[in-house]
Parts: sequence; C-alpha cells; structure tokens
Amino acid sequence: MGKSNFSLILTLALMAVGSTSERKCELSGLWRNDLGSLMEIYAVNSTGEFSGEYLTSVTATSSCILRSPLKGAQHSTQQRAQPVFGFTVNWENFSNSTTVFVGQCFVDEKRKEILRTMWLLREHVGSLGDNWRATRVGTNIFTRKRNLVRGKILHDHAPSCGTPVPAAQ
Repeated sequence: MGKSNFSLILTLALMAVGSTSERKCELSGLWRNDLGSLMEIYAVNSTGEFSGEYLTSVTATSSCILRSPLKGAQHSTQQRAQPVFGFTVNWENFSNSTTVFVGQCFVDEKRKEILRTMWLLREHVGSLGDNWRATRVGTNIFTRKRNLVRGKILHDHAPSCGTPVPAAQ
C-alpha cells in the first residue's frame, strides 16, 4: 500500500471519528417544545443527575404560570451519544400537579439536537371517585435554543403575575 493510499485511509478514519464525536447530544442548555414551553437544563453531573427550570406555555389552572423546578437523570453519560433520560417537574408554585417526562436526546440528519419525550401529569383530586380524571398523558418534541446567560431567557419570558392566565379550553 502506497503512502498516499495510507494517508487517505487515515484521513477518512479520522474524519469518521470526528463526525461521530460532533454528533453527541447534550441535554444541558435551553430547549423549546412544540407547544412553546421553555426548559433550561443546567449541567449534567458525572453520575447523570441534572436540575433546571421549566416555563410551561399551557395550563389547566387559572393561576399565573411561574417557572418551576425540574430534577432528572440521564442514562450512560459517558457511553451514549444519544442518551435516554427522565425528569420531574413540580408545578408547586402555581398548580397542584406534577409531571414526569421520559425521553431520548437525538441528533437528526441536519445535526440538530432533538428531545423526544412522553409525559404523565398527575394533578390532585379531592376523592378516590375523581381518580379517573387525575392523570393525563402526552408527548412533546423539544428543539435546542440559543441561551447566552443561564436563567435569563426563562426569567424574561415568564408572564407578569398581575394578570391571571386564562384556563386552557
């Protein structure tokens, strides 16, 4: 094998390794879902745990929407380029409910990061007889948004709580 063929193969191998590492999906950062809700995930630690804030754009309550804390975990932080994760959002600041999300972080053919999630929302009900209406299920697709200052975007988009938010139809 000539030197030029070896150089070509080595270059192609290095490009393949480089493109694989560029395609790693990172959970930390700012995300917007298909309903317009914003989520910021802070740094994922070495065990895969993370926290952040969620600002929903939809609610079934007439209370003012506030930023809500989220806590979660990512699976295989060092080994997977497109990790599986889960997190919980506690809507305690304005609603009597909690939502759990599970999903996977993907990189599409255009190298855009996408979070595909499924969620369960559980709200408080007054009796066992009302249990049938206490849980909702759905899906969301999140896409990465640019965020220059941690917490700034969610703070700027949070509604003023002087005016009540209309209940969802």
